Amino acid sequence: MANQTGCHYDKLMDFFYDNRNKTGSDWDSTQLIVVQIFGLLLCTFILVSNGMIVAAVIMNKRFHFPFYYLLANLATSDFLAGIAYIYLMFNTGTVSRGLTVKLYFVRQALLDISLSASLANLLVIALERYIAVISWKVHSNLTKRRVSLLIMLVWALALFMGAVPSLGWNCICSLEHCSSLAPIFSRSYLIFWSVSNLVLLLVTVGIYFRIYTHVKRKTTAMSPSATLNRRKTPIKLIKTVMTVLGAFIVCWTPGLVILLLDGIDCQLCHILNLKRWLLLLAILNSVINPVIYSYRDKEMWIVLRNMLRCVSNVKGREILRAEFQVLKPSLNTGSFHQETVESQDS
Repeated sequence: MANQTGCHYDKLMDFFYDNRNKTGSDWDSTQLIVVQIFGLLLCTFILVSNGMIVAAVIMNKRFHFPFYYLLANLATSDFLAGIAYIYLMFNTGTVSRGLTVKLYFVRQALLDISLSASLANLLVIALERYIAVISWKVHSNLTKRRVSLLIMLVWALALFMGAVPSLGWNCICSLEHCSSLAPIFSRSYLIFWSVSNLVLLLVTVGIYFRIYTHVKRKTTAMSPSATLNRRKTPIKLIKTVMTVLGAFIVCWTPGLVILLLDGIDCQLCHILNLKRWLLLLAILNSVINPVIYSYRDKEMWIVLRNMLRCVSNVKGREILRAEFQVLKPSLNTGSFHQETVESQDS
């Protein structure tokens, strides 16, 4: 056990790993290769798909609505998650033991900021969907100013969560309080981080459950003479909401629970054997998000498909330019709203 007195900012990370007696927890060569290959494939998809979503929202005026602005912000946080995970993969295992304290803080901050931003974005999108559904509209009446404030709030919260350990909430000067998963993070910080994110998760689940019950009650009470599109759109929304909810719970809850168990210093939980696979599971949320929020949206899928064609050949670029020219008149004539009702939550 390392010396418990004084601060140790000049030490390399192997000092802190040894302090927690992390024997047998390093990556072996086979596991590292498998995780790096699988992780690189995931990260490539994350970077490409989320980058395309951001570009589509910026370029296409059809998507200049609150939901799509928030969607682009979610894609940005997921894009950052891909970068953070690439950095993590090549600074883990035996390499992580040679990191300085500052570099370790950078590694963890990138990951914490991206994951916190993704979680906060999902909560904000849930709020926007709630406002829209309660009003029985496809889009909420949030102004651009309010949407911008929400986006700034998301990133302020994410930066705060990522910066807190490096600002002093760590165990560099009190080694007896160090955690196992992040050996220079205080166990009390892990409790704070996991509990606060679990609370956000529960709030998000509650909002989506409220959306589900409202849509179900509204659809049941709707008269048989209601138009097919008006009855069909809420049903599609229910499917989308349940998909989002299920993916969110599956990808995030196990990792948050493990962090909480580490925070309370559970000695019988074998958390070190699960950390790498739970991290991959959490990063899958950044893979699934583009599929849920974009592929199920026919208009977004068409734009993304044409963007791929644009990259591959000249004809695709002509199709994409022609589509954008068609979108502008539709906005002026007011035909956009009806098309979006049919396509947004397909």
